[in-house]
Amino acid sequence: MWKTLKRTLGGFGTIDGATYPFKALMTFIQNPRLIQYIVMPILVNLVMAIALYSGLLYFGWQIVDGVQGDVTLWLNELITNLPQWLGFLTYLVSGLIVILRFLLVVILFIATGFLLTQFGVLLGAPWYGQLSEQLEQYRTGKVELIELNIVSDLGRAILYELKKLVLIALVGIPLLLINFFPGVGTVVSSVGSLVLTTTIVCLDFLDSYLERRRLKFRQKLGIVFRSLPASGSFGLVCLGLISIPLLNLITIPLCVASGTLFICDRQIKLSGR
Repeated sequence: MWKTLKRTLGGFGTIDGATYPFKALMTFIQNPRLIQYIVMPILVNLVMAIALYSGLLYFGWQIVDGVQGDVTLWLNELITNLPQWLGFLTYLVSGLIVILRFLLVVILFIATGFLLTQFGVLLGAPWYGQLSEQLEQYRTGKVELIELNIVSDLGRAILYELKKLVLIALVGIPLLLINFFPGVGTVVSSVGSLVLTTTIVCLDFLDSYLERRRLKFRQKLGIVFRSLPASGSFGLVCLGLISIPLLNLITIPLCVASGTLFICDRQIKLSGR
């Protein structure tokens, strides 16, 4: 049992997957020439961040204030009719309101970072593709590339985004409906939403490498699942990094780079050879 646990957490397991963004950072430090491939993506992220944060955070903050206000009013009405000796619950309610606001702000930052990643990775794809090729050459000594014409490339990119939307709808809508059942439904919905978001993030950051092989969407998704638990911890760490405002201008390119390193280290295992 101990050997199994050690094999899961070490090597190609949970801890190893979580370290890839930091491995990518060390790769950039050791190979400064690679930085030229992330200059334009960072500028693209900056423009997108200004648009998203100025819009989404403004309206998102209003929603957070509205939800907090409604919950505060409901809780205050609830404790008003309680006996005087239960007055200490006022402090408990204040604490719950602070925790609620914190959680809502975290969710807002995660959602904004997720959207920034979707647009940033799509618009920065030409530069990320070059970066991924350089990293694959650095890591494995060779680069595998299946050439297609620009029309086919564009068609694949659009189809890929549509299939991601279909996946989000097929999984996200049932999770939203489950959320209407209090208690267990809320927990299942929250955990399921985190898994779905992590899966999409993982797909985005692995795609620069996988798309050069012209793999189908189902094959890419299969690679994510077959490389668990490493892909799970990798996706979670990347999700956390892209959710930090301003820092995510840099962490998004870093996560793209780490995705290529992640797959390079697993290409024999994932290809079945």
